[in-house]
Amino acid sequence: MLQTKGGLTTWKEVDCTIVEYNDLNINWNLGSATLTNAAKAEIDAKLLPVLADGVSVEIASHTDSRGSKASNRDLSERRAQAVTNYLISKGINSSRIVSNGYGESRLINRCYDGVFLQKWNI
Repeated sequence: MLQTKGGLTTWKEVDCTIVEYNDLNINWNLGSATLTNAAKAEIDAKLLPVLADGVSVEIASHTDSRGSKASNRDLSERRAQAVTNYLISKGINSSRIVSNGYGESRLINRCYDGVFLQKWNI
């Protein structure tokens, strides 16, 4: 880590660890990239304290498979940017944030395009 103080520039070795993703429980309105008050509270409670320690983060947004791949990619990018903009409004330097919208490219279930749920009456 490069440090500059009093006209002197030095390197300070720091322990860098890649951590796994930590999920934020943000529920978006269908087709929306506007943060709700509940989403902001989640970010304030879970993400801002981490950023206060000086770390850098990736904001990764995903969607389900409703809609086209292109529209889902765009939507997830707008959602990631909404979180990034909110963090910047809270005083976090944009150089510490990477935002990526992955759309439906990393589904965690098997509901990809063309898969429909069957309803069974029992």
